[in-house]
Amino acid sequence: MALNGKIAVVTGAARGIGKAITEILLQNGAKVVLLDVNETEGKNLMEALEKEYGRERTLFHICDVESEEQMKAAFQKTAETFGGIDILCNNAGILNETAWEKTVSINLMGVIRGTYLALEHMNKLSGGRGGVIVNTASLAGVSPILTCPVYTATKHGVVGFTRAMAAASTASGYGIRVNTLCPGCVQTDLLSSIPSSLGPYAHLTDETQQLLEKFGTLAVSEVAACLLELVTDETKNGEALIVLPKGRKYMTFPSFIQ
Repeated sequence: MALNGKIAVVTGAARGIGKAITEILLQNGAKVVLLDVNETEGKNLMEALEKEYGRERTLFHICDVESEEQMKAAFQKTAETFGGIDILCNNAGILNETAWEKTVSINLMGVIRGTYLALEHMNKLSGGRGGVIVNTASLAGVSPILTCPVYTATKHGVVGFTRAMAAASTASGYGIRVNTLCPGCVQTDLLSSIPSSLGPYAHLTDETQQLLEKFGTLAVSEVAACLLELVTDETKNGEALIVLPKGRKYMTFPSFIQ
């Protein structure tokens, strides 16, 4: 998929991985709608991007992925402004083992909600142009992390949902590829806040430090570059791409259903 002129929506776009995704999509010719709960950071980023890429390339919409109403309004505004949606990056996420219900709501339900609402605009069976959805999971989506079992569960859910949706889209003729990113430790605010977010597992903080020492940390730009691959390479569908400082690889899963 060539990105020139394509319309992308990115959740959690104001900082971290979402910001890097927004920038790399713009650099490759897409128009990007930034969705985030932080209005100040979102608007400031959009202003900076407008100076670099022009006023017609970006749009910011304050949006909580937990809200069906806000998400629906954001997608509708995108379609009205740019004429459709070609790319969705479900990126918003948190890590908070104490607020476990909110973690499930944002990390998993937010991805499902975003995907289903985007289908209303992207699905070729209902007049859409098709396209690609990329969901941000984590290394925790394919390998459990003992210090954050709820976060692990949500990211496993994102990987499973992505793979099932990709197969359903192909079988149904939606014209939409669905992939997931599974980065290791990324240098973001989420990473720096982990020690205070482990709740009942705070006594295992040393285990987190050992993981950091074992795997190292990624720059957000490295993760965004892998997202670009999942978006542009039209052979990629139902993939889970593991991204680590030492390299990247596509996950292979056992198949029990033929």
